[in-house]
Amino acid sequence: MKFKNLPDEEKPRERLYLYGAEVLSNEELVMILLKTGTRKFSVKELAFELLSQSGGVRNLKNMTYQKLIQIKGIGRVKAIEILALIELSKRIQERVTLPDILNCVSPSNIIGYFHDLFIDKKQEEFYVLYLDNKKKYLDKKKLFVGSINYSIAHPREIFKNAYLISASFIICIHNHPSGDPTPSKEDINLTKNLNEIGKMHAIYLVDHLIIGKDCYFSFYENNCVLNTK
Repeated sequence: MKFKNLPDEEKPRERLYLYGAEVLSNEELVMILLKTGTRKFSVKELAFELLSQSGGVRNLKNMTYQKLIQIKGIGRVKAIEILALIELSKRIQERVTLPDILNCVSPSNIIGYFHDLFIDKKQEEFYVLYLDNKKKYLDKKKLFVGSINYSIAHPREIFKNAYLISASFIICIHNHPSGDPTPSKEDINLTKNLNEIGKMHAIYLVDHLIIGKDCYFSFYENNCVLNTK
């Protein structure tokens, strides 16, 4: 029987409405996400193909735009919607699993949670972690990509996000693709500027971490530059 000919009570949207999302299969949930099929493929067939190509629902998080649009029946719009949902799911899960351990702002613990962001990166990537007034995790943002200097990693963007989510503390993290985490002159100058601006705005820089190959540098641990609250 074709999908469109199914009784309403057997269609995923109606089943979710009647019985709740937890009773639906992975395929049915993906069908709701995809909304429609194509002339050649029903939405059920498309959902099956997506799960098959990705290697199951747990591996959907590894799908990229290019991989998605290679699946027949998934065009630009569906690919973008799927990627948006995947990213949202990651952020929700992060908020659930990210721990109160960040409350103690231990550099080694922070590196343990965020090290994977920098694996095999060929360019410097600059992230900021935003913490509340008890130094508990609120959010993270990747703000800059490329060689880190004052003109690229501008404090305006860093502190603008802090104001938007009412953060009281920030932690900066970036990588050195060379594998050597020793801070450059630019790293030191940027950290000094962030520290001074943070004190003026009562949004304090807790640490600036530089990740190398199986090692890191912490401005906080090395008593370098920082004089935080």
